[in-house]
Amino acid sequence: MISPKSYEEIASYIEKPEKTVFFFTADWCPDCQFIYPALPEIETENPDFTFIRINRDDFMAMAKQWNIFGIPSFVVIENGQELGRLVNKLRKSKEEINSFLAGLK
Repeated sequence: MISPKSYEEIASYIEKPEKTVFFFTADWCPDCQFIYPALPEIETENPDFTFIRINRDDFMAMAKQWNIFGIPSFVVIENGQELGRLVNKLRKSKEEINSFLAGLK
């Protein structure tokens, strides 16, 4: 999983032609901690997607602009266009995330 260090780096992923999953998280978030161990498997099971980890606290302006008010949350972008979002404050399971991504293939 890629962890960008700047808004410029994030912007470079938004315009890419491939499907990119922006995973909004924060280290203090217990529901994020719950899903962290499953993320390598989720990435492996979804090779058609590039995964970008966004620390919401470091990129709060982006989170606000994208209406990310609950974490963990996932937004999928392709060619600068949003394809789908799994955005809420609820804990997410590996199965739920994989099902969400399967609907966007």
